[in-house]
Amino acid sequence: PSQASLLLSKQLRDLSRHPVDGFSAGLVDDSNIFEWSVTIIGPPDTLYDGGYFNAIMSFPPNYPNSPPTVRFKSEMWHPNVYPDGRVCISILHPPGEDPNGYELASERW
Repeated sequence: PSQASLLLSKQLRDLSRHPVDGFSAGLVDDSNIFEWSVTIIGPPDTLYDGGYFNAIMSFPPNYPNSPPTVRFKSEMWHPNVYPDGRVCISILHPPGEDPNGYELASERW
């Protein structure tokens, strides 16, 4: 097994042993540690209160040196979520200078 797969197995195991309120994760397919199905429950007293938001997290083979991608399967209105569900957060972009000029590559993942 690769370092990435060992780390992801540990992180998923830790999440199941120590759950995080409003968040759950599991494998999309038991044979692929690099693709997780996650659910985020909308926090109380927010626009998302009562919502269940499903997403797929895909981890690259060189994780944690490169960030995962996240794509919501549930309809989601958020300024950092594209209409197709992809999450756009600059810290998750691959290395390189920010084309919009807001941050340096050293400020990212």
